[in-house]
Amino acid sequence: MPSKQATRDNRNVPVRRTPDLPELFRLNIEVGDLEAAISFYTALLGIQGRKQAGSRCYFDCGPVTLQVIDVSAVRKPHPAAKALYFRVRDLEAVYERAGALGCVSSETIHDAPGGGIVVRPWGERSFYASDAWGNPLCFVEDGTVYAG
Repeated sequence: MPSKQATRDNRNVPVRRTPDLPELFRLNIEVGDLEAAISFYTALLGIQGRKQAGSRCYFDCGPVTLQVIDVSAVRKPHPAAKALYFRVRDLEAVYERAGALGCVSSETIHDAPGGGIVVRPWGERSFYASDAWGNPLCFVEDGTVYAG
């Protein structure tokens, strides 16, 4: 319910408060060879990354930036715990690029091939892949994203 709060001209008007929602703006994935990762992600995503200081590269993926960071100078890369999900308009085009890169998943997801374009039980039309450092990726066709 809107609260009453004085405005600059001191009139009492209803003010609708919006919660201060945190916005996710960057996700990190660790790799062991930045140049190889830039080449891979440029080919897979079909976009050019922006190389940054500190052995990293940014890929603009809508409101969230994918930060690919090479940690090999200090330790072995840790793969992401769960898949990073990308909404794409042309799922077949991304699938072809993933196939050419040899990165489609060989796992079974809900009794269906993870590396095949499949309509999942929750309604998303998608396929799974992974990079050379074990980071799991999922590409979902726009218009089929399950928002819960």
